[in-house]
Amino acid sequence: MNKKWAKFLALPLAATMLITGCSNSNNGGSNASSSPSGDASVAPADKPATWIADRKIKGLVFMGTDDYTEDMNPEIKAEIKKRTGIDFEIEIMKASKSIDGLIAGIAANDLPDFIAFYLNNSGRPEMPVVLKAAREGVFTDLTPLMKDTKVYSKYLQEDFLPNDTKYGVMFRPEFNGSTYFIHMNVNREGGYDSRKYAGGPYIRKDIADALGVDPRTIKTTDQLYELAKKIKQGGFKDSNGKDVVPIGPNYWGGQEIGKLFGDLEWGEENQWIRPDESGKMQHEAQNPLVMKKVEYVQKLLSEKLIHPEFFTLDESQSTEGALNGTWGIIANMHNYQDFNQDMHYLPLGPLNGIDGEYQMQVAFKSGYSAWAIPSTTKNPEDIMKFADYLATREGKLLWKYGLEGRDYTLGADGNPLVKQEVMDLRTNDSNAAKALGFGGVKNYWGELLGSTDIDWMADFGEMEYGDKLQDSTSQGALEIAKYWDWDAKRANANVFDAYSPNAFLGEFARGNELKAAFDNYKDSLVKAYYSKTPEAGKAVIDSALKQMQAAGLDDYLKLLDQKHADPHTKISYRAF
Repeated sequence: MNKKWAKFLALPLAATMLITGCSNSNNGGSNASSSPSGDASVAPADKPATWIADRKIKGLVFMGTDDYTEDMNPEIKAEIKKRTGIDFEIEIMKASKSIDGLIAGIAANDLPDFIAFYLNNSGRPEMPVVLKAAREGVFTDLTPLMKDTKVYSKYLQEDFLPNDTKYGVMFRPEFNGSTYFIHMNVNREGGYDSRKYAGGPYIRKDIADALGVDPRTIKTTDQLYELAKKIKQGGFKDSNGKDVVPIGPNYWGGQEIGKLFGDLEWGEENQWIRPDESGKMQHEAQNPLVMKKVEYVQKLLSEKLIHPEFFTLDESQSTEGALNGTWGIIANMHNYQDFNQDMHYLPLGPLNGIDGEYQMQVAFKSGYSAWAIPSTTKNPEDIMKFADYLATREGKLLWKYGLEGRDYTLGADGNPLVKQEVMDLRTNDSNAAKALGFGGVKNYWGELLGSTDIDWMADFGEMEYGDKLQDSTSQGALEIAKYWDWDAKRANANVFDAYSPNAFLGEFARGNELKAAFDNYKDSLVKAYYSKTPEAGKAVIDSALKQMQAAGLDDYLKLLDQKHADPHTKISYRAF
């Protein structure tokens, strides 16, 4: 790790928080724009039409190593070089929390050609960090660079982007048409499903069978509680012969799981804001429902029906418990997890919400992750052209399917046919498969710049990599989706184009102060769960509410009321 970054990562959190403060006094990053300087991008006569420039492009990735890897296959790298002239390299900024790495990396003022970072929506914590950097001229204006591209020029079309991506993340009114980061993983068509995703709590099939319970009939937290008691009384063991914990944490580590507390969860988890009965926005801490949830969790903890570190257990221990069958119920996972393609865990519920019967929520379009080009990058148009190439069908074919002949052949329809030996390697030796270096074998370097304008079925004739071979991995996931009745739930889904409740903190005068109070509430909620009595828990919640109100909560809720009344800035408050 660069010593500058190490130095900044060592800063106390209180100091690093200063970096994230938002200021409206800057000129909107007017110094970040870099005009094209052409010679490096002129393709020699003997080069392909996809040639960009003979140069290195290096990216710094502020995401977890479980999502991305620095390791690129030499043959893949050589093919990239042959087609584009680009020597492509990425490095993952290793930090205990990805946002801490992002803060430190920007503060160090030592960034490579591009950076990539998490950004589900404009309400995610990374947004004020990169927004402040953009206002201070840290990033290049990408709008002029997108105009002549094949794929990214779609971002400039009136109706391609969802509202939050368009107005909250990229083309914010304050920037007057400029944009300083690209929101990724935007579907080509509204309401498109890239996979049949069934997320939420799962129960061990053998336990459900032994108890004579159909997991799909568990619809309320009361039913979940009774089921947990039966699991505890059943004397079930894990693969190591240890007692099963009735309810274990999220597969990826301890945290609040809205889908586990559905009929007690006030809005989207980690946001906890939604309209009350009168239609006015209200925070969870202002509603009596929060104490019902606190008392419910306290009951689970006191009766040892839930793991004692449910909200704090680290990812490795949480995952290990799932793999060993230690959790009778896994609070949250999904049907594409490799370890469960034999369906020894089955989806539970889903639980109803506070509005009543469960209804699937589908974004019209949404984004996930983002990238930006520092203003110090030379010839930034090369990075845009390279990203655009990766986003084309040809580029996606390379980073998703690998090399023709080595990893796949082309069918009569021009679509890839994955080689059986590659699928077998993926099943039998995942590390060796990953070394082949493309997305289908879970080496995701290409997603950073190329995963957008997504329609896998239209582009490659299959929704999931290898579906045509009826691979056991994807087929297991599809069988789980069928069991969960995904098709019927999708047919009845609510399709929305909306902002998250925290999306407007950046334009709220006391946004930083209120965000800190929101973070404190998240911690306080966990403290309330672990309080010895409901009264003690209520005192913790009340204290956190006072801090939020002192930081401007009531005014922010009024702002959300105004936003929600505008069709262009509707608020998404449903948990699922």
